[in-house]
Amino acid sequence: MPTLISPHGASALKPLLLPKEQRDEALKRARTLKRLPLSSREVSDLFMLAMGAYTPLEGFMDAADWRGACLDMRLENGLFWPLPITLSCSEDFGVAVGDEVALTDEGGEILGILTVTQTYAIDKALECREVYRTNDEAHPGVSKLMAQGAVNLAGPVSVLSEGHFPQTYRGLYLRPAETRSLFAERGWSTVAAFQTRNPMHRSHEFLAKVALEVCDGVLIHQVLGALKQGDIPADVRVRAIDWLVANHFPPGRVIQAGYPIEMRYAGPREALLHALFRQNFGCSHLVIGRDHAGLGGYYGPYDAHRIFDEIGADSLAIRPLKIDDTFHCFDCGGMATGNVCFAADGEEGPLDEEARYRAVAAVATGDTAGRPCRHGDDGKLRISGTRLREMFAGGEAIPPEYSRDGVVAILQAHYDSTS
Repeated sequence: MPTLISPHGASALKPLLLPKEQRDEALKRARTLKRLPLSSREVSDLFMLAMGAYTPLEGFMDAADWRGACLDMRLENGLFWPLPITLSCSEDFGVAVGDEVALTDEGGEILGILTVTQTYAIDKALECREVYRTNDEAHPGVSKLMAQGAVNLAGPVSVLSEGHFPQTYRGLYLRPAETRSLFAERGWSTVAAFQTRNPMHRSHEFLAKVALEVCDGVLIHQVLGALKQGDIPADVRVRAIDWLVANHFPPGRVIQAGYPIEMRYAGPREALLHALFRQNFGCSHLVIGRDHAGLGGYYGPYDAHRIFDEIGADSLAIRPLKIDDTFHCFDCGGMATGNVCFAADGEEGPLDEEARYRAVAAVATGDTAGRPCRHGDDGKLRISGTRLREMFAGGEAIPPEYSRDGVVAILQAHYDSTS
C-alpha cells in the first residue's frame, strides 16, 4: 500500500467543518449570537480551515502566532507557518474573551462560530513589510490588509457551511481527505501539485509533464477564490484543462481539483503557504515556476525559488520542483527553459518531448546542473496575459506553439461571449 506524505505538523488532518449531524443545533445557537461579517479573504481562509487545508490550525491566530508568522515564519510553538491567518473587526464591535461570535459572509449567511480567546491590535505596516515586502497600497494584498479592522479576534472555529463551493464546483471541489483517498486508490505515493489561476498553455503543460518525470501523478490545483480583474472564470478554465488532460496527457496520471483560497499575491511567502497546504492535500512536491504567486514588479522572478533554500530543513516535508522560465524556442526546436538548452556546440540536443521533460526534471531536482538557453530572445515565443487578451479580443490567431488548438477554441468562445 503506498504511503503518502504526512499532513503538516500533525499525524492526521484537522478539518474544522462540523459533522452534518451537529450543524443544525450549532446553527440554532449561532442565530442567537452577535454576527461578524467577514471579508472575502477571511471567508476563503475559513473555508480552508473547514476542509483541513490549514492543518493543524484550529482557528484564527492570536497575537503571538501572528507576530511569529510575520517575523520568523514560526508559530509560538515553533511550527513553521509563513503567512498570518487572522480575523479582524472594528474597535467598537464589542466582544470579550469567552464570547461566541457568528461568522457570516458579506451577504449575511452564517458560516461558522468563533470562540474568542483574545482580542489584539496589530502593526499593519510591519505585516505589509514582512509578508508583502511593500507598503504600496496599489498591491492588492496590502490594500486588503490596510482596509481591515483595527482589532483582530483569535480563537477556535466551528464551521457550519462551505458556501456555494461544493455545489458550484461539484466534482472539482476536493478536500484534502478526498485527494488523499484518490491518490491512494491510484497507488500514488508521490504527487506534484501544479498551482494555476489561468488556463494552461503549452508552457504550463510542459511544467506538468516535467513533474510526471519525478512523481507518480500530478494534481492540477485551481484557485477558486476571488481573482484579479481580467482573469478567466474558473468554469472556463476547467473546460480548457479537461480538454488538455484528455487529449495531451498520459491517461490516469492527472487529477484536476479546485480549492477556495483567495490569492494574496505575496510572492515568495505565498509560495511557501502553497507548499504547506499542498502537503495537507497529500502532495509530496509543488511545481514552482517563474514569479510564483507574484504580481507586477514587487518580487524578483525567482524569489519564490530562493526562499525554499532559506528556510530550515525541518520547515516543510513537501519539496519544491524549481523550474526556470519556460517558453517555445524556435532555435531549440521546441519547449525549453531558461536553464536548460537543447543545443550544444552547434549540435542539436534531444528534440523529442520525453527527453526534454527528463532533462528539465533532472535540473529541477538538483541531479544535474542547468545550462542557460544560449539562443537569443528573438527566437523565443512569449505572450503576456495582457497581449493574449488583446489577441482574443481582436480575433488574432494564437500560435500553436503557445497554446493547443482545443484550449484556444474554448477561450475564444469565452471572449466572444463576453465582448
